Amino acid sequence: MNKTEPTASASAVLHYRTRIVSSLSEIGQPAWDGLLALQADANPFLSFAFLDALHESGSASVRSGWQPQFVVIWRTDRNGNDELAAALPLYAKNHSYGEYVFDWAWADAYERNGLDYYPKLLSAIPFTPVTGSRLIARDAEAQSALVAALGAIQQGNDFSSTHILYPPQEQAEILHDDGFLLRTGVQFHWLNNGYRSFDEFLETLERKKRKNIRAERRKVQEAGVSFRHIAGRNAKESDWQFFKRCYDHTYAAHHSTPYLNLDFFLRIGATMPDNLLLIVAERDGLPIASSLVVHDGQTLYGRYWGALAHVDCLHFETAYYQPLEFCISNRIACFEGGAQGEHKMARGFLPQKTWSAHWLAHPAFANAIEEFLQRESGDIDSYIDELNERNPFKA
Repeated sequence: MNKTEPTASASAVLHYRTRIVSSLSEIGQPAWDGLLALQADANPFLSFAFLDALHESGSASVRSGWQPQFVVIWRTDRNGNDELAAALPLYAKNHSYGEYVFDWAWADAYERNGLDYYPKLLSAIPFTPVTGSRLIARDAEAQSALVAALGAIQQGNDFSSTHILYPPQEQAEILHDDGFLLRTGVQFHWLNNGYRSFDEFLETLERKKRKNIRAERRKVQEAGVSFRHIAGRNAKESDWQFFKRCYDHTYAAHHSTPYLNLDFFLRIGATMPDNLLLIVAERDGLPIASSLVVHDGQTLYGRYWGALAHVDCLHFETAYYQPLEFCISNRIACFEGGAQGEHKMARGFLPQKTWSAHWLAHPAFANAIEEFLQRESGDIDSYIDELNERNPFKA
């Protein structure tokens, strides 16, 4: 794709300059993070530091099948200065790995009918199923110009489709008004109701759930495992190297290839340390497992975990109970447990609806997928109702 300006609405042409950039360096960290600071749905994964680490490490780059094509809109402010008015994280992709909203069946249907599903456009944070702003804009007018620019890109290039994953509901509805089809999913989040201790949280659960959690924690303790919490600013290169071994081991156990390399972890460790926490499990003075969580003042995000030795229930302690204690100690309001995982409900996590928006160029396929999504949406709503009936908390 070239860097010519797509045609937008008449007002957007008069007031805005639209570009497609393949590197965040073309925008600059002050402009990007300054725009992000104005968003109600920002999070650490949208930061310049996180995205730039993904790109520059090669974890999400052209050679790994993630070609950055960020849509950015500049305008001149009242003082005659250029300012970044809006931006959309966007990638051209030739596969569907690392997305967590699965469209493999759609791609297969295209192929069986002799059509190309790839390349496609994707707006998402690579390998990160976290809801956050996708239509990043200073105001409603700039946001409208951004949506118009995206529409022009869709119409003017040979992409089968555009997929915007994990936007907040309000932005999903804006995209729906512009012709996108909406899809829903489910994640499990833990909410901090002002707990003063882990035991106080446990007392809110049903007796069986509370008893099971205490038994799981006791197994780890009786195995002689202790834990260290390493704030990002205190993490050494050796800590990241050990964590990477654990991370790789998890992928190997599932016969898969890890998406992220050591360079990525070292980069975020250097550029966004205040958002990172490494939790290291040790036995007999030696590290045996580790998890990485990302956090800001309001939310903690469970990301990655791995172990080099088997201890019963070690996963639950390292990836759930230790982070929950961190949330309680630091008065963090929400712990997002990541994709999937109905088993999280037994540990106090509740179902939350997620959103994605999809535009398909082929009319017949768009109609077929719209019918599928309508049926799927009803199934998701019924599933959430069923889950809520199995609420783990006391009546």
